[in-house]
Amino acid sequence: MYKYFSKLITVIALLTMGLSAPVLAQNKSKLTQILERGTLRVGTTGDFNPMSTKDTSTNALVGFDIDAMNQLAADLGVKVEFVTTEWATLVNGIVSDRYDIFAGGSSLNMARAKTVAFTNPYVYAGTVPLIHKKDAKKFVSWDSINNNNVNVAVLMGTVFEQQAKTLFPKAKVRSVEKPATGYQEVLANRAQVTITSNVEAATLVKTYPDLLVVGSVTDMKNKRPFAYPVIQGDAVWLTFLNNWIALKEAEGFFTTLEAKWLSSKK
Repeated sequence: MYKYFSKLITVIALLTMGLSAPVLAQNKSKLTQILERGTLRVGTTGDFNPMSTKDTSTNALVGFDIDAMNQLAADLGVKVEFVTTEWATLVNGIVSDRYDIFAGGSSLNMARAKTVAFTNPYVYAGTVPLIHKKDAKKFVSWDSINNNNVNVAVLMGTVFEQQAKTLFPKAKVRSVEKPATGYQEVLANRAQVTITSNVEAATLVKTYPDLLVVGSVTDMKNKRPFAYPVIQGDAVWLTFLNNWIALKEAEGFFTTLEAKWLSSKK
C-alpha cells in the first residue's frame, strides 16, 4: 500500500511541476524575459515624423524614439527588434505580448491608461504658432497674434481648431478642409499664422525654410507628456524603465535627442 501511495505522490509531483512551469514562465518579468531572449521587441508605427518614421532612401526606421530604443537595447545588452503596428492596435499589441514596449510618440492618455501602464514622461509635446519668416518682426509672441487684423488658419476637425479659437479670441480663425493645411495657407499668404504641435513644427521648418516658429519651447501651450506604454502589473519592468529614463535625463541623453529631432532651428 505504501509503495502505491509513494508512486502516486511522485506522479502528482511530476504533474505539478509540469503544470507550474508555464505559469512560472508567464510570471517572469518582461525584464527577465528580454534578458533571457536577448531581444527587446519594440512596437512602432513608423508614421509619426520625427518620432518614428521610415527613411525613404534606406527604408530603415529613424527618429527620436528609434534612437531612444536603440540606446535602451544597448543598455540592456540585447538586440532591438522593431515590430510594425498601427495606432488603432497599439494597446492590443502590448496586451497580446506582440512587443515589450511601444515607442513612437505616444502621449500619456487616460483612456489607454485603463488598459496599459505608462512610464514616467521623457519629453513634452505642445502647441506652437507657425508663421512666414517675413513676419518674424511682426509676430514675436502669442499675444502679438491675438489681434483683430490677424488671420489664423487651422485644419478643420483637429484639436488645433478649438485651441485657436480659445487662444486667439480676437483674431480671425479660419478652418480649412483637407487637402489644404494650415501651414500651406501661411506659405501661400492666405493666412498669417497657423498652430500645430512642436513635433510636427520641427519637421515643417526643416522642410519649408520660409516657415518659422514663434517663441521657444518654453512658450508651448497645451503641453502634454510623451511616455512609453507597457504591460500593466509588471512592476519590475516599469521600475527599470523609469530608472533608465531618470538616468538618461540626468546624462542629457533626451536633451540631445530633442536638439537633434525636435529643434525648430534650421
